[in-house]
Amino acid sequence: MADYYILLFLDDEKIKKVEGAGLAGEISEIDGKKVVRVDVTSKEQKKLVKSFPDLTFDSSNACVLPEQAENILMNLIVAMKTLDVMKGAIMKLYNPLSGKELRRASVS
Repeated sequence: MADYYILLFLDDEKIKKVEGAGLAGEISEIDGKKVVRVDVTSKEQKKLVKSFPDLTFDSSNACVLPEQAENILMNLIVAMKTLDVMKGAIMKLYNPLSGKELRRASVS
């Protein structure tokens, strides 16, 4: 069981992509909406929060990514045909400089 989760809400097009990737069994329903739940470790969660300061997790430790990040994650899931993509997704989603001022290099 994961520490945290990303919820990917699915429209008809995304459902077809997930089913085409052989992951139809991973689709569940929350409040009448189709969703795929991606496991996230606590270390990955910290990196996501650094990259997306407005990201909030609910009482069940689940969140919804901003649209652009969600699209990147969905494309990885479909391409790799698995929900176990966070190690690779973090490389594309995590910006270690997010929220930090860039320091100027001193020239001597």
